[in-house]
Parts: sequence; structure tokens; C-alpha cells
Amino acid sequence: MNKSGWHKTVMAVMLVSVLVLICGCGIFSGVAAGETDAYEEENANLVVVGFSQIGSESVWRTTNTLSVQKALTKENGYFLIFNNARQKQENQIKALRSFISQRVDYIVFSPVTENGWDTVLEEAREAGIPVILMDRMVNVEDASLYTTWIGSDVEEEGRKAGRWLEQYLRITNRQKEDINIIVLQGTLGSSSQRGRSSGFVEIANQYTNWHILDQRSGEFTTAKGKEIMEQMLDRYADIDVVVSQNDDMTFGAIEAIEESGRSVGRNGDILILSFDAVKDALLLVEEGKIAVDVECNPEQGMYLAEVIGMLERGEKVEKAYVVEEKVFTKENVSKYIESRTY
Repeated sequence: MNKSGWHKTVMAVMLVSVLVLICGCGIFSGVAAGETDAYEEENANLVVVGFSQIGSESVWRTTNTLSVQKALTKENGYFLIFNNARQKQENQIKALRSFISQRVDYIVFSPVTENGWDTVLEEAREAGIPVILMDRMVNVEDASLYTTWIGSDVEEEGRKAGRWLEQYLRITNRQKEDINIIVLQGTLGSSSQRGRSSGFVEIANQYTNWHILDQRSGEFTTAKGKEIMEQMLDRYADIDVVVSQNDDMTFGAIEAIEESGRSVGRNGDILILSFDAVKDALLLVEEGKIAVDVECNPEQGMYLAEVIGMLERGEKVEKAYVVEEKVFTKENVSKYIESRTY
């Protein structure tokens, strides 16, 4: 069966599913065969993309999803099949196998964790479906199992946070003080958690007076971030710095710190280093509660559309595409807040 034939099959299956749902609601009034044929013809030339997202655990993740949905529209020549894995790898593997069975043109996914993908990616390769990783990476023995990756250099993000702290301590003449640090990690095993951890630790290991007291996962959520921060505040009386691996955990951590009677900020009790740089966090940078926020750019949909376009034209693509990102402090943040859309 040629590509157009596969597209007609996919579209027909999806149309039947929609009609079944409508019938179940008791409002189906009938669709003529000619109308079904017209639907298939109208969509036959669209590029079908199966997209499995990790979940919707944060503002960043929601924005990342929307950027893909805005880029891969029918008007732009795409038919997007979206799946929310709800933070479970087994859900993503099921979704990828569903995409394979539907013979989509491309599979795009942000892996929940790095390991455990070899088998399903081999199945995609055997089906002749290119796989594009977005945001996070996979750890596979054969890198040819995926076509390319689009995302952030999360290890460099960790280094950026470390370099900022290094510079700040030097400017404030605290470079010889003992600095006690708590790290709120993201989902354990994820690329962002591993990269930001190793990047920051690479800088921290250069200073014998930087002491990482504890590292615990806040699972990238506000509620868990607050819970873990409360535990750390009970356990450690002297905390100088909190490195929070995303803004949602940071919001929870700030709540916990302030409820404990302590303050945050450059002139406060605890210095906060955060990641992602969503608008609400940038407002806290401007206010002085977050000392630095290292951007992780969620607007990756346009990069994705560009790469798929290159593949459709038969052009060679790079193995990795790193999106542009900034570092925000009180000194530079004001000019970016108004234009922030997420």
C-alpha cells in the first residue's frame, strides 16, 4: 500500500472512532458514504505525526505541548495524533506501539525516563517510521534507533546555575564561606534531572567549601517540591542555597521556606536557583525572591516542524538540535516579562 493509501486507512479508522463516540452519546444522525470518502480525500496528503507527551505536570510541559499542537496543524499540512502518557513509561510504550500499528509517518515523543526504549524503537525502525525525540533523551545501545533529537542542553543548564552561584559568591565576597546546598531534583532518571544534576555538580566539585547536604526528588511538581522542602528545613538548620530543577518545585519550595519563618532572595536567608523560566517565575526573579532562573525553552514545536519538513524533502538532518536559551536575573529580567507567553 502506498503512503496515500496508509493515510486513508488512518483517517478512516479515526473517523469511525469519532462516529462511535457520537453514537454512544445518542446524537448520531448518519453520515453518507460520500461524505466519508470526501473526508478521506481531504486528509490523504497530510503528514501524520504521532506525538506522545510525558504528561502535564508543569506549566512548562503544557506550553511545550501547545507549541507542537500549534506547529503541526492541518493548515500547515499535518494530522497530529496526541497522547498524554501521564508520567508513566508503560503508557508511552503503548502509545508508540499504537502509532506503529496506525502506520503514522513520524513518531515524536518526550521520554519519561532515559532507559527501556530499545525494543519499541526497534519495532518502529522495522516499520520504517522515523522517530524524533523532543526535550528529553533516551539511553539506547544503537543511536540509529532514533533519527534526531530536539531540545535543551540540560547539562549546560546545570553548569550555568553553578557558574552564576560562583560569580555571585565572588562579587559578594563570600567565596571562602562554607555554602550549604539543597538540590530539589526532578523525576529521577529523566534527562533533565540527570543533566542538571551532573552539570551543577561539575561546578560544585571545584569548591571544597560548597557542601551539597541532600538531593531529593520533587518530581517536577509544586506539591511535591513543597513537601520535600519542608522535610529539608526540618532536617537541616543551616541552608544557604536551594537548587530547584524546575519552577513548579520552586514555587512549592518558596512556600515552605516562607511558612517556616525564613526568607528567600539575595538579602534573605536562602538563595533560590531555579530552572525553566516561566512567566510567574520571572516575576519572582524581578521581585528578588528567585536569584537566578536558567531558561529551558519549551517552544520547540517550530523546530520540530522544520525538521520534519527537511525529512519530507529528503534532506539530511543533524543528530541533535539545541534550542536557544537565556539566563535571567534581576538585572535583565524586566525587558522579557511582558512578552512571555507562558
